[in-house]
Amino acid sequence: MAVELVKTTERTYPIYLEQDFSRLPKAMEEAGLTGRTVCIITDSNVDGLYGAQVQEALAPVSKKVHKIFFPAGEMQKNLGSIRHFYEAFFQAGLDRKSVIVALGGGVTGDMAGFAAATFLRGIAFVQIPTTLLAQVDSSVGGKVGVDFDGHKNAVGAFYQPHFVYINAKTLRTLPKREFSAGMAEVIKYGPIWDMDFFSQLEEKKEALLALEEETLLSVIGRCCAIKAEVVGQDEKESGLREILNFGHTIGHAIETASRFSLLHGECVGLGMIAIGSLCEKRGTVEQGFTKRLSQLLEAFSLPLTVSGLTVEEIDRQMAFDKKVKNGAIGFVLLSSAGVPLRTTCVTEEERKEAIAFVLAQ
Repeated sequence: MAVELVKTTERTYPIYLEQDFSRLPKAMEEAGLTGRTVCIITDSNVDGLYGAQVQEALAPVSKKVHKIFFPAGEMQKNLGSIRHFYEAFFQAGLDRKSVIVALGGGVTGDMAGFAAATFLRGIAFVQIPTTLLAQVDSSVGGKVGVDFDGHKNAVGAFYQPHFVYINAKTLRTLPKREFSAGMAEVIKYGPIWDMDFFSQLEEKKEALLALEEETLLSVIGRCCAIKAEVVGQDEKESGLREILNFGHTIGHAIETASRFSLLHGECVGLGMIAIGSLCEKRGTVEQGFTKRLSQLLEAFSLPLTVSGLTVEEIDRQMAFDKKVKNGAIGFVLLSSAGVPLRTTCVTEEERKEAIAFVLAQ
């Protein structure tokens, strides 16, 4: 079933929330993508789990289905991998009517989408996210790109998929750590949009950890609905969409400074705690908010502190963040719980105190 429509200036497209890949051919038909040459891009982990299934599902509605995969991991998210994709596209005879299918997590979706956006000046692509983080966040909204010279997502574009197809059953093969990392992005939607949703997550954490079907579908659907609404109002992050970066400014800096030894979601969780402590100190959220946020993150085995890094290392890395404008670092704070505030008015002292709050003593 199509659970949500994402409406942007580039295109309006559906997000399908399913329990298998059986509706994938119909989704291709509804998007007008049948009878075309298809190239699936996936990583070495996901290929063994779902590569053949998706290839088989697409075969009846495609002219030809190719598949390429790359070694799994954030370290592969670079221009060298994109060059490998381009070479494979030419060898497979892809043209402007061909379709790229991103099968995997956020790294795969970002890279496959960037390759689709730039190959022959742009060809169609489809997102099939298999991780929780990708299902509730990165697959929706058209942000695509790669890391460059140690800088997170420094090269990229806004390029919308023709549809997003979520098979929730893929979460059953997801490593526990990856599932937990995805929960950080799920939890994020509470402080920036819907604290009732946050309360529901607190109540349903055991059901989520048990991968209880109805609860998972409800949570994924709610996250997609929020993301679709935000992206529909601000496709290219010129205003409202920036609220989705709650926790990301410090989180990305930790991720890069740690040389990607921590997962993206783990770093986002740390960033949210840091910003929560800043907001609590300013008095814009109630006392105990940061503890409540930390407890929910901890329930999903997410780290509350990071070791082996210094305040200076993390602070220095923030200077390279994409949200720096005219030399000022952009942050998403909270004017109250559930009400975000986009600002560059964070002092160096506040910044460093927030970072120090999540450093292991």
